[in-house]
Parts: sequence; structure tokens; C-alpha cells
Amino acid sequence: MDDGPDVGRLWYQGDMATTPDPTVTPAPVGGDLRERAEAHLRALAGDAARLREDQWTAIHALVSDRRRALVVQRTGWGKSAVYFVATALLRAQGAGPTVIVSPLLALMRNQIAAADRAGIHARTVNSANTTDWQTVYADVEAGRVDVLLVSPERLNNPEFRDRVLPELAAGAGLVVIDEAHCVSDWGHDFRPDYRRIRSLLLDLPDGVPVLATTATANERVTHDVAEQLRAGADRDETLVLRGPLDRESLHLSVVDLPEPTARLAWLAEQLPRIPGSGIVYTLTVAAAEETARFLSEQGMAVRAYTGQTDPDERREAEDDLLADRVKALIATSALGMGFDKPDLGFVVHLGAPSSPISYYQQVGRAGRGVERAEVVLLPGREDTRIWEYFASLSFPPEETVRRTLAALAEGGPLSVARLETRVDLRRSRLEQMLKVLDVDGAVRRVRGGWEASGNPWSYDAERYEAVTKARESEQRAMLDYIALDGTCRMEFLRHQLDDPEATACGRCDVCTGRTWSVDVDPGRRDAAAAHLDRPGVPIEPRRQWPTGMDTLGVPLTGRIKPDRQASPGRALGRFTDIGWGGELRALLAEEAPEEPVSDRVLQGLVRVLAAWDWERRPVGAVIMPSRTRPRMIADLARRLCALGRLAPVGSLAYRTPEGPGARRHNSAMRLAQVHEALVPGGGLAEAMADLQAATPGPVLLIDDHTDTGWSLTVGAALLRDLGAPAVLPLTLATTGG
Repeated sequence: MDDGPDVGRLWYQGDMATTPDPTVTPAPVGGDLRERAEAHLRALAGDAARLREDQWTAIHALVSDRRRALVVQRTGWGKSAVYFVATALLRAQGAGPTVIVSPLLALMRNQIAAADRAGIHARTVNSANTTDWQTVYADVEAGRVDVLLVSPERLNNPEFRDRVLPELAAGAGLVVIDEAHCVSDWGHDFRPDYRRIRSLLLDLPDGVPVLATTATANERVTHDVAEQLRAGADRDETLVLRGPLDRESLHLSVVDLPEPTARLAWLAEQLPRIPGSGIVYTLTVAAAEETARFLSEQGMAVRAYTGQTDPDERREAEDDLLADRVKALIATSALGMGFDKPDLGFVVHLGAPSSPISYYQQVGRAGRGVERAEVVLLPGREDTRIWEYFASLSFPPEETVRRTLAALAEGGPLSVARLETRVDLRRSRLEQMLKVLDVDGAVRRVRGGWEASGNPWSYDAERYEAVTKARESEQRAMLDYIALDGTCRMEFLRHQLDDPEATACGRCDVCTGRTWSVDVDPGRRDAAAAHLDRPGVPIEPRRQWPTGMDTLGVPLTGRIKPDRQASPGRALGRFTDIGWGGELRALLAEEAPEEPVSDRVLQGLVRVLAAWDWERRPVGAVIMPSRTRPRMIADLARRLCALGRLAPVGSLAYRTPEGPGARRHNSAMRLAQVHEALVPGGGLAEAMADLQAATPGPVLLIDDHTDTGWSLTVGAALLRDLGAPAVLPLTLATTGG
């Protein structure tokens, strides 16, 4: 969790108790260096600013002793002030620029603004300013830059890593690792790119100080980060400065409501009563978008903010919240590190994060510059299932990793797209695995993709299992937090972060006995129910075949020809929807019996069809083959045809009874499966020809659910080949969000 740009708050008059380190000699209280440090702080934060004792200890360790230090302090404590003041002092001594590894563009923007106010010239190198890179490098070389901020992803860009990074390491006056908990795979927000920092540290000349900062690290993560900070150092242990983590402005509560309609209605009723503006966090993209739509319909100024939101729109949304033009951003965890609004009045969670540490980080966005901020958790019954899904994206099993290394050894360098034809992992998970292997020295990113390094590599199953167990323990702790009775909520969170000074806060609902009302207005509840019952989710058609399909024996490449493409389709809902999601998950669960869909589900699909803004109404329906629910889909198609006066055209089929086999995870392999397996069913060609001769027009292609989209894409191509002028996919469910 970052300190953000409002450095006017990053001071403290008096002293604050911190955990003493018996191995550390206290920094001198007086002297010219401290006077100059105080002067720089006043330029940064105002005439009344005074250094905290731990701030001064860190600054002295960096500037005088050239040590490596880890500062674990609560949000708003003033970690940014430490590295900006240290930068000013070191630059005055003739040191090179400070290099700050910072995780998010928003955080970089905030830090640059803070530095400018203190007369520190800061520049950045990231994916959003590629055209400026050469100018930035020239300014660094000419000594015109005091602080250079780089993203961790940049550290492993081949050109940056091989050409720029060695020069930066050789000339840096100070290296800062912001949000340092991301370094540790024990942490709640581990990022493999952060592990590249080790290479930077190994290349540093002796005597270059290093500072790592975070507000969310328990003892295990603190120890791990401190150990990693010693890379390349041949002297002192890492200095760890760790303070209490209480946030006196935060008032924590849990409101347990039975179902989604009540939670949405509660939000619509209570948010306008909370002073100020804030953030409503959700666990999925679908929930964020759905909640934002409902609250907007209820007359509230809100915006959705997710990882799928356009970058320009995300920045606009941040600016709207900063300027109080909206009551709230309805956000996923994409709005986290890097966003700072001192007077943020509330943080509400619609669904519980899987870790108390992650929860502490997110609620820490609130109340930095106000006396009181409300923090409310509205847990959902579906939360644990969402946690299970994200947990399934952990580090792949050894067999998959070995297959990846073998593929790179045989044919490298390979792009990620080419690797997908050899390794059955979704792209995001494959990229994550490659970054871990890169840090481990087993692979290397080069122009054109990735290649095997040839270095020996061992699968650390014991560590991966331990990390998995740590995650499971965090999930159990989150459930314990929800159920607390008699134990202070803030004290509980501080214990999870191993804060030795954790005590009862006297502010939370447990301490005070004051709880939020669970009553909701019946009219709002009805409105929420109607909103959640609204069916229909777009299914965007595939327009490009995956790269490298020839290696799988599939003669498909480039753009899908327009005369073989599917049209935009519709699903009744997403598995992750607040409304239809639970019903669809139960209906299509692996253990669920195969039976006709309920009248409610059927009528939902009828409403989807009625609201569909197609160019031409479909004239017939074709069934996708299903190995698990053939009778359900056939019955559904029959009933829809009768209700919509559509011609039942027939069915696609599989070449063999086994069908495409076990479902593959990534696009290339799934496409290869269905391309080989899917064919027109018996009599389908003749039925399609008769239909188009008698009543030409589009056809529906009906399936139970879609994931990668390739079954519908191949099925649509086959039907277009048989003369369908357009194919409109219709499914019960879609994944996503």
C-alpha cells in the first residue's frame, strides 16, 4: 500500500513507538545532516513538518551508512518522505539519481507530482511513454534527472535489461523498491517481475544504499524481503524498521445479509448517508459492472473500474473520484496500489477478499486525511467459490513446467502464442509461469519470445505446497474475521500482519456494539431483484485464429474470413454474475443432474431473444453437440423453436463418441480439439439447404456454455459453409469476470 502524493501529511510532531531493533545503533539526533534533512522535509511537506524518529533512522542509514533498509509502516506514515529526503541529501553529495521500482502507472504519476513539489526532478520509463524513453535516458546521463521511476516489468524487457539496466545500476545513487511485499511469493500480491530486482541488486556497486517500503507485510514476508535485499551485499544485515499498523480513523464493520438483492439494496440505501466519497470493492469484473449499473439506475453518481476498463477511462474515473464528481468507484482490486485520496470517506467490500492482509491493504485507502472513515464488509455466500477459482491459478504442476522447458529447448526462441500450441495453459498463467522460471534462471526473455537458458532447474514442490497452505490459512482467517464475536476487528487484522502492538481499537462494531441496520427498503429490494433478474450478456465473436496452429496440424491462420465468422451472440448470464451466476453455476455444475431447464431459465432466454438487437431475425436453430447434457440442450432447443416459431434445423456432431476429449485450457489447444472433432450431423446439410431455400435467414447456434469460444467459432464456420447467411450463438452461460 503506497503513501501517495499528499506528502503534506507525511510528518509527525513528536515521537511514535516502534518495534526496537537491538542490533541497530540509533541515528544521531543532532548534527548538520539532520538539520538538512528537516529542511528538505519542510520543502516537501510544509513548515510544520518534523521527521519521525524512524524516518530519521532510515534516512541516516541510507545517506551516512549506505545501508540496505526495509521500512514496514502503516499507510500515511511517510515512507515516500524517507526516499525523497534521502534523494535530496545524496544528490547534494554528488550521488547519481535514485532509481525507484514502482508497480503502477497511477503510483508513478503520484510520486512524480510529489517530487516536483519538493524541487526533485523525476522522470519515468514505462509502457505508456515509450516515445519518451530515449529523451529520458539522455537526461539521466546528463545529470538532469534526480529520480527515475521504472516499472518492474521494464526490468526484464530485453533492450532495457541488456542496455539500460547495467548503466542504471552502475550510476545509481539510491535504489528504492516500492510496495516491496510484491517481491515475496509468500505475500498476498506476489508479482514475478519484482523478483527481477534481485538482478539489479546484484549489479549494484558496493556502497549504493537500497530502501524497500511496504505497509502490508507479516513476519514471514518481512523476513523473505529482507533476505532478498541482501543480494550482492557483503556487509550488514538489512535494517528493518517496523511500526504499529493501527489506523485511528478507520471504523470497521461487517454486515451479513442473506442474498445479493439485499446487499445491492443496502448499498443503494446506505452509501448516500456516508459522508464523502469512496470505493466499493467487488471480487469480479462482472460484479463491479453490474453493481455500478444498478447504483446508477438508482440515481447515484458512480463508475465501474476494473482491469478490463480502458486505461484512459480508468484515469478519468480516478480523476472523478479525486474531484468528488462521483460518490464512489465500483472497483475490482485493479484499483489498489497507486491510488491516493486523503479524504476518502469509506471503503465497502461487496464480497470478502481471500486474505485479511489483502483486505487490510484495500481498506487502508480510506481515512488518510479525515478523522473518521467507514469500512464495511458485506460478505457473500459465493465468496469461497470465487476464492477457489483464483486459487486454481497457482504455479502449474511439474509436468507442465517440464513440458514448457522442453519445448523451449527444442525450438526456442518461441513467442507465448507459439508456446500455447505446445503447453496447455491459458496465456496469462503461461506468462506468469515464464516470469517465475526467468527469475529462477531456467529461461530467458529475448527478442522474439523466450528461450531455455540451459541452466539446471528443480521444481520446488515443498515451497509451492507451503505457499498454497499459507493461502488456505489466510482464507480460513478471513472467514474468522467475518464471524468475530468479542474480538476487535482491527486487532485481529493487525495480528494477521504480526503487529506486536495490536490492541483493541475501541472503534469497530465489535468494540462499540454499534452495528449497521440490516433492514432495507422493500422498494429498493424489488428494484435490485429486477436488476439482477435482467438476462443477457454479449458473446463477442472470435475474429482471428491463434498463431502457430500449423504446428498442431490445423490449417488455420490469420483473420477468420468474414463469410465464416459468427455474429455477436448472447448468453443468459455469466457464471460470475451476482444475479444469474449462482443459478447457472448450480444448473451446469459437474455433479448436477441432467434435466430440462426450469421455466424461469427458459423465460430468461426468451427475454434475451426478445431484447436482441439483431439485424435479421433468426429463422431456425441448430444444436451444438454435448457429451454431458445432450438431452438438456435438445429439449431447450425444441422449446425455444416452438415459442419463437423457429425451424429446428438439426445438430452439429462429433466424429467419435469421445468428442473433443478433456477440455483444454488455452485457445490454441482447444481450437485444435474442436476443429478435429466437430462435423455437421447427419442430414444437417440438406436441412440447412431446404431452410435457406424456403425461408432464408440467420440461424441460432445453441449450447450450454462457452469458455474459450472456439467451439462456437468452429461451429459457426461449418454452418456458414453450409449456406447460413449468419450464425447467432446462444448459450446458457459464459465464463469471464
